[in-house]
Amino acid sequence: MRRFVLKYGFLLLTLICQLNISAQLRGATLVLPTDSLDTWQVSLITCGPGVEVYNQFGHSAIRMKNEAYDIDLIYNYGIFSFNTPNFALRFTLGQTDYLLGIQGYQDFVDWYAYSKRDVREQVLNLSVEEKNTLIGLLNENYKPQNRMYRYNYFYDNCATRPRDLIEKCLQGELKYQDDMQTIETGQSFRSIVHEFTSNNSWSQFGIDLCLGSEADKPISRRMMMFIPLYLEEFFASAVILPNEKKSLPLVAQNHSLVVIPEADKVRQDTPLTPFRCATFLFIMTTILTIYGIRSRKSLWGFDLILFFTAGVAGCIITFLTLFSEHPTVSPNYLLLLFHPLHLLLLPWFISKVKKIQKSHYLIVLTMELTLFIICWVLIPQKFPLAVLPLALCLLERSASNWLLSYSHKR
Repeated sequence: MRRFVLKYGFLLLTLICQLNISAQLRGATLVLPTDSLDTWQVSLITCGPGVEVYNQFGHSAIRMKNEAYDIDLIYNYGIFSFNTPNFALRFTLGQTDYLLGIQGYQDFVDWYAYSKRDVREQVLNLSVEEKNTLIGLLNENYKPQNRMYRYNYFYDNCATRPRDLIEKCLQGELKYQDDMQTIETGQSFRSIVHEFTSNNSWSQFGIDLCLGSEADKPISRRMMMFIPLYLEEFFASAVILPNEKKSLPLVAQNHSLVVIPEADKVRQDTPLTPFRCATFLFIMTTILTIYGIRSRKSLWGFDLILFFTAGVAGCIITFLTLFSEHPTVSPNYLLLLFHPLHLLLLPWFISKVKKIQKSHYLIVLTMELTLFIICWVLIPQKFPLAVLPLALCLLERSASNWLLSYSHKR
């Protein structure tokens, strides 16, 4: 009981502190002083992955520290609220608005330490003029009319915003160690998502269903910096090339602010992965199909559940494909497998199945699913492996009902 009170008491206290800071800053413009610029320390903060879907890819922020003024603040482009009206719908449509928020450094670090997430700091090698420019940009960004922006996970997020701001303040050219524009990286948006969801198979499966073929196109190293850990990696080896002076490394110092032991960060995936569940469903479908054919029973109740579920999935994917502003959800070739017709035509073909009569829809579907499985590797989209046993389930039920109606007629 004591442990429970301490754990959730600390969580509540942290939330109250953060809400208090937000309430104090809401509607105000915080102006960073620009005198004594040589006393400012500017850092890129990188936070390790969390366990929730929205934080399992890490986080980036900018730290502005000035001991002369007793200022130590985190400029955070990752602020959002689940209480926003129609948040889930707007997120699905790609119309989520994030905003630039300011938090006290200690509160920020304490929260990540409590969440068991590493926090690292890269102190940037900026000149007085560059610090002045960055402070001006931050002050401008934090004005009430400017602090909100349209969030895009792959192209405009909490990592790309600090990167662009830091690059903009530099007087010289920022030279990365690698070619940042070539797409010969062997990476795609989907492969990077897989990298950070390897311990959460259900999250990975859900994201895979939503992402279309655009997510499988090769991307450049610059595009990879939508992930905070990649931004940190590329910043570590970057140099500033001034016009007259000697080149300087972008990162002057590295500090580990929060270090979580690896044993505390182990996140075991559930043994009931999507592929295992889909394989179990396929085995069960096969057993039921064999039983139905031998006993000459339609098993229409099982088909009703199976095709209804596939139809609902198809409606969701169709909605994303047609209406979402996310640039990587369309086209989605999973619509060949999961589509709204399963749901729209469900009463008619289930009625045929129930009476053991031929359904033209199931005949066409049998041919379509056969073609889908044969052309699996030729379709320009990488499907999660769990999709294959699901496709086989639909194929088995479509073909068996066709076969059953044919033998019944004879």
